[in-house]
Formats: sequence, C-alpha cells, structure tokens
Amino acid sequence: MFNSSTIIEYALLKEGVVTLNLYDITGRLVKQLVNEQKPMGRHKTTIESGNLASGVYIYSLRVDDININKKLVILK
Repeated sequence: MFNSSTIIEYALLKEGVVTLNLYDITGRLVKQLVNEQKPMGRHKTTIESGNLASGVYIYSLRVDDININKKLVILK
C-alpha cells in the first residue's frame, strides 16, 4: 500500500526563519514547503507525495546559518 504523504518533524532551539525545500536527485527544486518565521519548539510539515514520481529526493532544512539535508525515497 502506498502512503501518499510523508511528515517531516523538526525542533527549533530558538525562533528563526525556516526554509524547507524538496529537490529531485539532479538538484532541481521540486517544491518549497516552508519559508517563514517559526517560533522555538517542535514543528511538522507534510509532503504530499501523491503527485511525485517514484525516486530519490533530497529535502533541505535551513534555519538561519544551519543547513541539514536528508534523503527521501518515494516508491509507488
């Protein structure tokens, strides 16, 4: 059974501007998921993957000067 969404959870130690982008494996921006000021604490963002092709994606979470990249695999 295919799950049509994925939840990305993250925690901020202080308030900051959060940017969360989804890229395909070639580095092309697929979707900007978050681009806003967020308060300190835990946050969740849902990626609706029903309209994405099967494959490997990279999501990039940037908060101020910190950047974290993680792999996301979608199989249908």
